[in-house]
Amino acid sequence: MLSDIEISRSTKLKPIAEIAENLGINKDDIIPYGKYKAKIPLDYLNEDKIRSGNLILVTAVTPTKAGVGKTVTSVALSLGLNHIGKKAAVALREPSLGPCFGMKGGAAGGGYSQVLPMEEINLHFTGDFHAITCANNMIAALLDNYQYQNRNTDKALDRIVWRRVLDVNDRSLRSVVTGLGGNANGIPTEAGFDITPASEIMALLCLSEGLHDLRQRIERIVLGYTIDKRPFTVKDLGIEEAITVLLKDAIMPNLVQTTEHTTAFVHGGPFANIAHGCNSVLATKMALSTCDYVVTESGFGSDLGAEKFLDIKCRLTGLKPKATVIVVTSGALKLHGGVADKEISKPNFEALKDGLPNLQRHIQNMKGFGQSVIVSFNRFGYDSDKEVDFLKEWCEGEGVAFAINGGFAKGGEGAADLATKVAEIIEKSPSGDINYTYNLGDSIQTKIEKIATKIYRAGEVVFSGPAVTKLKQYEHLGWGNLPICIAKTQYSFSDDAKKVNAPEGFTLNIRDLVINAGAGFIVAVAGEIMRMPGLPADPQALRIKLVNGEIDGLS
Repeated sequence: MLSDIEISRSTKLKPIAEIAENLGINKDDIIPYGKYKAKIPLDYLNEDKIRSGNLILVTAVTPTKAGVGKTVTSVALSLGLNHIGKKAAVALREPSLGPCFGMKGGAAGGGYSQVLPMEEINLHFTGDFHAITCANNMIAALLDNYQYQNRNTDKALDRIVWRRVLDVNDRSLRSVVTGLGGNANGIPTEAGFDITPASEIMALLCLSEGLHDLRQRIERIVLGYTIDKRPFTVKDLGIEEAITVLLKDAIMPNLVQTTEHTTAFVHGGPFANIAHGCNSVLATKMALSTCDYVVTESGFGSDLGAEKFLDIKCRLTGLKPKATVIVVTSGALKLHGGVADKEISKPNFEALKDGLPNLQRHIQNMKGFGQSVIVSFNRFGYDSDKEVDFLKEWCEGEGVAFAINGGFAKGGEGAADLATKVAEIIEKSPSGDINYTYNLGDSIQTKIEKIATKIYRAGEVVFSGPAVTKLKQYEHLGWGNLPICIAKTQYSFSDDAKKVNAPEGFTLNIRDLVINAGAGFIVAVAGEIMRMPGLPADPQALRIKLVNGEIDGLS
């Protein structure tokens, strides 16, 4: 079989204007970025179609370090739905350069289920990440200038909480000192960098429903605190309009296509382990405005991405998935069954069975939200018929549909069975109203504890001293009704990556709280999770190269 990049290069793409016209979008209205990608004006949002559309959420079991093929499944399902006669689109997040050059290379699907042009999507794409990075750091520069110009006055801030960002995995930038070199270079200050997907600008852009909403969210961003402990915001700095200008193009959804020319909207890229892990609201709504079925994904396992998709994105926007697909591989189950990473591709029927509590937990959680669930199995060459038949029977015993996703090898034809089962469930027994994990009126502590005990199955939640102080401060300042976004490891239901499978009764440690007043949620940082990842000993960047003018190493 051809490699991902060979398949990508062998696919003859259609001009993006033709993809747009198939959606009823005038080719003169799109904003093209080359021949095969474009931004779509927000005028094409259609609230009637959004309300009546069929939204499908793709999530997964707790992943291995190589993932479980969630993006492949999302793309394949959109291809499969079109293959069986439905008008479908896929709505995905944009890849981040940090992981692309760090852990795993590209993030645009794989095999015959990719979004294209793959190399451009994985690199600079339409510049959204750069616009977000620039907006975030422009705020930091203007804030530092404010401090410099008001030094030694009562207007100077007592504390700054705004951090810079960069779309690169660079542990050396987590904690830095700025302003060194004398008075002309500013005021020496402890500072630091997060990765761009963790920026509040990324989060609020992905939750905005238009330019006006974007500006209002920007002005609410908390940058620091005054001497009398009052929050100091972007509005107080007077730059909300200027920052909105930097994002006026980035807010528009990006239109591309798949290996089978299916519509794909790829827009926004917050991580689910440090942010809310969903593509933009506007991209999801644009897809629903132009197609009858829309497949979207949330990051990592359902305890991270899907919980936030439902408790934050859906709650704030009124979106409701009519079905949820949980992606699983035998390798992931074997990992949770006690097999080492390097051994998960070997036959081990007992380990596969021992890992089923992890899948069961994710199914229970999604059913608890009121979701109709389908388990999608990404089959590899090393999977035996015995393992597959056993999983199918086990899922039937759990009351959930089961399908093998063959989209990696056969595109839409290989995902037809999965698509058929998803369409049948939407027609006959779609998901009901969402049962949220907590009420917005609950206290901040109660909301965190409900996520920890209901979704993760923790026995207790322990808050550090600084977290307790912020918890009280945030409620005093009127932020107590905001939803919660927990940042934690993606490799476990707990905050300890080594606790695999389905641990229960553990202690979840909340070491910090971060207010994202513009995005509209509070980030609770659990365990040792970092908002600026580091690079591995063998980064993917070592394999990315130009060969005869073509890019290798991003698949």
